[in-house]
Amino acid sequence: MTNLVEISDLNFGYGESLVLKGINLTVPRGSLVAIMGLSGCGKTTLLRLMGGQLQAQQGSVRVAGQELNHMDERQLYAMRRRIGMLFQFGALFTDLTVFDNVAFQMREHTDLPESMIRDLTLMKLNAVGLRGVQSLMPSELSGGMARRVALARATALDPQLMLYDEPFTGLDPISLGAIGRLVRQFNDALGITSVLVTHDVQESMKIVDYIYFVADGVIVAQGSPAEIRASTLPFVHQFVWGEADGPMPFHYPSQTMGADFGLAGEVR
Repeated sequence: MTNLVEISDLNFGYGESLVLKGINLTVPRGSLVAIMGLSGCGKTTLLRLMGGQLQAQQGSVRVAGQELNHMDERQLYAMRRRIGMLFQFGALFTDLTVFDNVAFQMREHTDLPESMIRDLTLMKLNAVGLRGVQSLMPSELSGGMARRVALARATALDPQLMLYDEPFTGLDPISLGAIGRLVRQFNDALGITSVLVTHDVQESMKIVDYIYFVADGVIVAQGSPAEIRASTLPFVHQFVWGEADGPMPFHYPSQTMGADFGLAGEVR
């Protein structure tokens, strides 16, 4: 199986702060890969590098065999047409109906007749179970419904690569399960390759093929869901099982309690 995404020896930072350090990561075609880790570890930055929004400062990011760092604006624009993105809270256009949200990319990027755009839009909405809400505004949708509409919009052009940024955030258990099932079904039915950034360990474990764990800007563990569940690495074990005690402390590093309250001794 060939790789759709290949990241090699990647370094990236904001200002003087290095966020990603020596990242090596591959995403095989047709697979669904998760990137997990604590907030601020660089997960979303990795998605932005894959989508060409950011450029690697060292190393390379290749999508479909093309080095993104070497692309000009026109080439990047063409590449992004083959990439779908589901944002954390959907990011629907608030002044457009559900139908027009899903149809937007087809109208913007293709010369298809409006009759065909209508049929394709209804098919996309039907695939996520929401053909009946086509005339509603985003403000009239529940959080789970809005996320499903956003998924229909993200896949409107049948992308080669789908990027998901925390798609399960803020959803009730039923909506969460529905979105997880749709992500897997879309991946398999459309032959998409998907990268999923998430904190939701248990739901992700049900649907992904492979997992990368990122901590302090480096990949600390990787493997299949079964391998990750069985990991004895302290950080991974604490994260997967949601344990309060482990290498990630409850208290942020600080001086002693005594020093803060003007007391003598080493009280903490």
